[in-house]
Amino acid sequence: DGASMEAPIFTLATQPDLSTWSWTSKDGSRSVEVYPSVKGRATQHDKDVLIYVISQMTEGMNRERQDSSQRVIRFVVYDYLVTTNKDTGGKDYQRLQAAFERLRGTSVTTDIKTGGKRVKEGFGLIDSWSIVEKSPDDERMIAVEITLSKWLFNAVQANEVLTINRDYFRLRKPLERRLYELARKHCGRQATWTIGLELLREKCGAQSHIRAFRKQILEISE
Repeated sequence: DGASMEAPIFTLATQPDLSTWSWTSKDGSRSVEVYPSVKGRATQHDKDVLIYVISQMTEGMNRERQDSSQRVIRFVVYDYLVTTNKDTGGKDYQRLQAAFERLRGTSVTTDIKTGGKRVKEGFGLIDSWSIVEKSPDDERMIAVEITLSKWLFNAVQANEVLTINRDYFRLRKPLERRLYELARKHCGRQATWTIGLELLREKCGAQSHIRAFRKQILEISE
């Protein structure tokens, strides 16, 4: 979805991030405040859940399925893990449950419009999640239901979405994924897009010093 591609809502940290985050666009027209739960802010890798769910909903809309007009999405966990290039062992099911908790617990307040609607309130990235079916042999989740926030749901229903390359899920570093998102969002149909390093650092939501950020960018580009 274009809204969360634009603003650095998701943390780049790989350890629990308990910091709050505020971001305002250069022209002052858009702002976001993000607050973590006790389990930390939602991570760039947690966003895989939203990408997958939004993809399912968008496909349903393209096929004019009636269930695509609902905020509740049901999916098979194994399909999600395979599609997003993850392993399918027991620990990966546990990691997914932790991602659900961070997505539900991370609170966002923003004036960024989605679907032409401005939702000025605190909300979680997902409203709720539930295990619909468990494996008969162990505690692994077979199917789950996710209820999207109204903010994200409005964006999808208004078709404010962009396709991404499947190899996105092969990018391991959170910063690599964030750079791809920004390039995909801002390049559009242009051949090139130019941005200063300081502004790029801000848009990435990176908390490292500019010198360290420059070094990271050079390593990724190489």
